[in-house]
Amino acid sequence: MAPAAEATRRHRLKALRGSTAMSPSGRFLLTYALLLALATAAIGLWVGQQIETGVLNRTAAVTALYVNSLVAPEVQSLATANQLAPPDAAALGHTLSGTDLGKRLVGFRIWSRDGRVLYSPIPGLTGQRFPLNGVRARSFMGTVTVDISDLSDPENVYERQHYNRLLEMYVPILRNRSGEVLAVAEFYLLPDEIDAEVGDARLRSGALVVLAAVGSFVLVWAMVTRASRTIAAQQARLRNQVAELSGLLSQVAELNARIRQAGSQEVAIGAEERRRISADLHDGPGQALALALLQFDDLRALAAASSGPGTTENQKLASAHGAISDALVELRQIAAGLRLPELERMSMSEVIERAVGDHQRRSGTAVALELRALSAEAPLALKIGAFRALQETLSNATRHGQGIDVTVRAWVTDGQLHLEVSDGGPGFELSERPLNGGLGIPGMQERTALVGGTFEIESTPGRGTTVRLSWPLTNVPTVADLVADEGSAG
Repeated sequence: MAPAAEATRRHRLKALRGSTAMSPSGRFLLTYALLLALATAAIGLWVGQQIETGVLNRTAAVTALYVNSLVAPEVQSLATANQLAPPDAAALGHTLSGTDLGKRLVGFRIWSRDGRVLYSPIPGLTGQRFPLNGVRARSFMGTVTVDISDLSDPENVYERQHYNRLLEMYVPILRNRSGEVLAVAEFYLLPDEIDAEVGDARLRSGALVVLAAVGSFVLVWAMVTRASRTIAAQQARLRNQVAELSGLLSQVAELNARIRQAGSQEVAIGAEERRRISADLHDGPGQALALALLQFDDLRALAAASSGPGTTENQKLASAHGAISDALVELRQIAAGLRLPELERMSMSEVIERAVGDHQRRSGTAVALELRALSAEAPLALKIGAFRALQETLSNATRHGQGIDVTVRAWVTDGQLHLEVSDGGPGFELSERPLNGGLGIPGMQERTALVGGTFEIESTPGRGTTVRLSWPLTNVPTVADLVADEGSAG
């Protein structure tokens, strides 16, 4: 596949995935809908079960009253006998066959406490004994029970041949006046009416539950949609603000870069200007003073020849000659101090070693030097700043720190050049000696800040002084950059 076609296919797939991706509010609504559906189904099942139980209990209560009113009078003989007398059994059969209840019954039995069937219309079932347990046993304690039976009990042989399920009821038959349970009547009804009533009730309750669930979903959907729109609007505003802030940060970074570039250019231009001034002093006033000294020598020789070496005029000439000689020496020292060595071709290690060596030669003070992991390449502005900083700090360590335990340390970590100059001199209290009182330290601070560096001084009376400087090694314009900038400006 051609690269263009493959790129087009990937773009279409990405667009398709983006178009089909669901928003957080959509995922929430889908999850809520699923959970609401499950909760609605669970509530519907629970409500349906409760309705079925309520209908069965109501049917059982009504039927119990009806059975006691019709059947109880016919079985009162059980209070004194263990079985129904034939007249009572015949009367019971007549009562059941001649009433609405009897017409609805599909099965009927009367149980004794020992589990015997005392009466049943089914031939051969009367007199048989079955286990007395479960709901049948609870009925002898006066409890009316009702349930949908699957006809799995041993006594349900006849019913199983004609039906799959029936409504089964156990109703205790009470003795007149005393309320004693004489026997338990068991009868079966077709569940059709119960099923119809329960189904109708479940349908109505299910409709209410579904309606409530739909109303809840619509309400939540409206709230989530409104909140989603609010969040989307806030996100849009936030994106705009972030874009504006990013633009401002870019502008600030660009301005900082320009400031550092201008600072580096100023350092380089300042060094060049000092070199020019040094040359001008050496070649201009310096040469004139040197020529004046030669002429004074001739004048002193003529004065000595004409009036003698000890005359007043000769002494004045000698005094003027000494003053001019001292001025020439001082002028040459100033010119030498303004001129920097050729730092551009040196490494940072060589620059630091040169500054320390020059100071030791001029002052005669021993300086301990520790160089660790220095970068071989460094911008010229950094070299000039480090050289000037070492000149000033070593001079202060000799004059104010008395040249005691002077140490220079330099290293590079995390793209930063670190320079530390310390001495073991008397130190001073920073709050009592302002750092901007002279020209050295303010100039050092200014040169350090121009190329994006930091300056820190620490001193304690009796514990010496330490000066720490740091410069970034990156994003500092080189000489080529400065020349290019000058060319583009021109």
